[in-house]
Amino acid sequence: MPTQLIENTLPQSSIHYWTNQSDAETCIVFLHSAFMDHTCFDAQIDYFAPRCKVIALDLIGHGASIGKGDIAETSNMVSSILEKENVLKANMVGVSMGAVLAADFANKFPDKVASLCCVGGYDINNFDHHLRLKNNGEHLKIMMAAFFSKKRFAEMCKAFVVTPEAQKKVGQLALRFKKRQFRHLANLEKLVNQQKKPKRDYPLMIAVGEFENGGLEASQQWRKHEPKSIYIVFKGAGHIANMDVPETFNQELEKILR
Repeated sequence: MPTQLIENTLPQSSIHYWTNQSDAETCIVFLHSAFMDHTCFDAQIDYFAPRCKVIALDLIGHGASIGKGDIAETSNMVSSILEKENVLKANMVGVSMGAVLAADFANKFPDKVASLCCVGGYDINNFDHHLRLKNNGEHLKIMMAAFFSKKRFAEMCKAFVVTPEAQKKVGQLALRFKKRQFRHLANLEKLVNQQKKPKRDYPLMIAVGEFENGGLEASQQWRKHEPKSIYIVFKGAGHIANMDVPETFNQELEKILR
């Protein structure tokens, strides 16, 4: 039976988040990919909730978090959620866009990070110019598809994963994403190449799916910048690797939890 979470809101914001309201010492915060919502982490929540406190957000402009707000301010919102939930440190898990936001949180609130797991992301402190242009070009293609054909947009999003079950879920979530919600993504650029590489006293896991479409090079570059990091290529997985190979992902994530 799926884990039953309690829906919460953050005062003076549009953010909705879900938690099991556990008092466990280990806390995990999950930040999802663009166009998705917190349910992308259902398999992780079911696995970790019996022994960890879990917090899963719908990021600004996604899922239930519709309204005013700047997605570039996510780190401040996460910090406020941790204070509200009486959590001193959290294990940050982000996928794709969520990886960018998790890394930004680690930049701004290093004392609140127990570990950092970034899947399908890139080094936001030293992102290569050519890779950045390539990444922006891919985002533009997806956005244009959404404006001309919702079905085509959903098909492009389904390519983020490779298993039929994950593709079905991703396709359903993509169809719920409205054109007007794209405006929330523009400010993500504010977070890139703004700070120097931070000093990390916590584990960093850089992960990518074997069938990652274009992100493999970016993850390898980040690995070179941070050679002490744990680098994992998930076999049989695409961009949103946690959905394609949840059991393997959970096992690897468990190793770095603090």
